[in-house]
Amino acid sequence: MNDTFVATMTMAMAAVGGLGIFMLGMKYMSEGMQAVAGNSLRRMISLVTDNRLMATGAGTGVTLLVQSSTVSTVIVVGLVNAGLMQLHQAIGVILGANIGTTITGWILILKIGEYGLPLLGVAALVYLFSRRDRIRFIAMAAMGLGMIFFGLELMKEGFAPMRDIPTFVEAFAWFQADTYSGVLRCVMLGAVLTFLVQSSSATLGITIGLAATGVIPFTTAAAFVLGENIGTTITVLIASVGANTNAKRTAYAHVLFNLFGVFWITLIFGWYSHLVAGLVEGVHGLNPMEVSFLEAPDPVAFGVAVTAGIALTHTLFNLTNTALFLPFLRPYARFLERLAPDPQVKEVAHLKHLDARGVSAPVLGIEQSRGEVMQMGQGVLKMIDWIRQVSFNGPRDEGIIQKTFHREEVLDNVHHEIVTFLTDIMDSTVPHRISEEGREQLRIAHEYESMSDRLVSILRSFLKLRDQHLELPADQQEDLLALHDAVADFLRRVTDAYVHREAMTEALAQSTSASITRRVRRLQDEQLQRMVERPVDPSLSLIYTEILTDYRRVRAHTMNIHEATTGAGAEASA
Repeated sequence: MNDTFVATMTMAMAAVGGLGIFMLGMKYMSEGMQAVAGNSLRRMISLVTDNRLMATGAGTGVTLLVQSSTVSTVIVVGLVNAGLMQLHQAIGVILGANIGTTITGWILILKIGEYGLPLLGVAALVYLFSRRDRIRFIAMAAMGLGMIFFGLELMKEGFAPMRDIPTFVEAFAWFQADTYSGVLRCVMLGAVLTFLVQSSSATLGITIGLAATGVIPFTTAAAFVLGENIGTTITVLIASVGANTNAKRTAYAHVLFNLFGVFWITLIFGWYSHLVAGLVEGVHGLNPMEVSFLEAPDPVAFGVAVTAGIALTHTLFNLTNTALFLPFLRPYARFLERLAPDPQVKEVAHLKHLDARGVSAPVLGIEQSRGEVMQMGQGVLKMIDWIRQVSFNGPRDEGIIQKTFHREEVLDNVHHEIVTFLTDIMDSTVPHRISEEGREQLRIAHEYESMSDRLVSILRSFLKLRDQHLELPADQQEDLLALHDAVADFLRRVTDAYVHREAMTEALAQSTSASITRRVRRLQDEQLQRMVERPVDPSLSLIYTEILTDYRRVRAHTMNIHEATTGAGAEASA
């Protein structure tokens, strides 16, 4: 009994240690690849158009670099809610993400094995002593690859003795994919295990470790892989509870895609597994369904064949399922819109639509937060248009007034979440340029939030005039309207420049800003002159002066946004 306990603990420590190193390797490889290919990631996202093949290809490429279909899905949700992607486009990306996540299995076919530890050591030394960012991140990716294979070898060493221990043999005997109920049990176990470890790649590593050492047969491993496709959607589905409508639709798209695929594959599982095994035999000369680990002439060749079979099972499943869904993206999107209809009450905007997993993909996360900053800019532009509509001789529209106040609350909320999100991103290992862009977005988001406060102050001042039955002379109203239009035009041009990544020229920005400042000073001087020449209602004069000051502050915040996009450090004086 004591020997069994010691053997079990030794296996458990090797398996858990190997799994930990494997998962850490996935993280390092992902971060290194993202840092090196950051611009490529952004280009992939920009390729997402109504062309469903381009969207699927972008999803595949992004997930290949991010190494997590769940993270890719979360990022896509963010882009949909930021207005950078339509739902049917997002579905195409999700289909591609399911293909991209199969790359992990093919990486594990590489005959690195025991060379994983030397690769890890050399890459770690390069990472520690290199001063160039690009070389360091390439070394990080290589270090992660080494850790993946070293961790897999440790897991295999831990799993290998299991096939000789009756307790484990009896336990795994219940999970035999030789009947339909057995296939479903294996699928369920794969789904639960993936949900528990929160990584389909980690579960894939465990499955390969068990199958390559003969602890479980190939068919059981293939059924586990099908379950992993369901397990990877559970996290997204649970996280979507309480999220907004677009988040729910995107989560449902992911779940239904995988559920449908697993359903029809399990119905033909026997034929499907024989097809995969036959294809593997044609390439590697060994049929993983007909030859066991103990019967194989070469354990290494057996491990390679089984790994190839598991990778092919995963890939064929997602390729076939994608081919079935691809022609019906728009109808599928309409179905999801009926499944999760728009709410009667408009939702408050949020940045973290599902969870904070976007931080695991900082290069894409920074793009998601940029979309939210752009949305803040559009919100401020709406506010300034609404103020013009209700403040200058227009009817007192309570609906527009309440929308303006509500928009300010929304911008406060989004600003808070942007700060939290970007702080988490910049606390992780990111390239210098991502860190710089994060700081730029923080500054711009702060300026938009502060600007919304000033605009609400302007609206309150105009409402105060009406509530106190005070009326500005016609010439002062015309002056304020001209000032309002000048500030709104400046804000719109700076915001458009940020959206299109084309900053206004410094000379134009400075001259526009100075022109608004001179206009405000002239109006202030004229008001002082009026007060000297004749009696003026003090409340009217005070409110008028406050309005001028607030417009000047909006001008200052707008100038600060321009300076943030051009890298200038000094803030415009209010």
